[in-house]
Amino acid sequence: MAGARQEARAEPATADREIVISRVIDAPRELVFEAFTEVRHLSRWWGPEGFTTATPSFEFRVGGVWDFVMHGPDGTDYSEWITWTEIVPPERIALLHGESRDDPNAFESVLTFAPDGAATRIVMRTVFPTKELRDDAVEKYHAIEGGQQTLSSLAVYVTEIVREGAPG
Repeated sequence: MAGARQEARAEPATADREIVISRVIDAPRELVFEAFTEVRHLSRWWGPEGFTTATPSFEFRVGGVWDFVMHGPDGTDYSEWITWTEIVPPERIALLHGESRDDPNAFESVLTFAPDGAATRIVMRTVFPTKELRDDAVEKYHAIEGGQQTLSSLAVYVTEIVREGAPG
């Protein structure tokens, strides 16, 4: 019985509020990190399949804000807001993401970038304020598939940059 309790405690307290998505990208860590830090890159790959992103303002620094609108394939616009809470180049980015600065349902994400041979393993760990908000994000907004598609778009984008930059 005591062993079972210890195992339960080994799981993070936030496990029922989390979404964790990871991917290995065939590009150097510095380039993958840079793709998250410059709006000229983000606007080319951010979002699930079929979405485009417009950015009225972007300041990549701790406390800086990225205001953007994701345009859905059905014509729906989604206003979004991110503030950067931690930046450790080229290893880690932490952020708070919501619909606006005062969104009570904003969620926290931590992205880690680790070398994996010549490639990069990116892990995106998102923690929602409640289990219900996490479940809504998964069920209504397809957050897991959307996150996987977003990292897939990132992989295609940075792999293209590597290929274009390689001597032919």
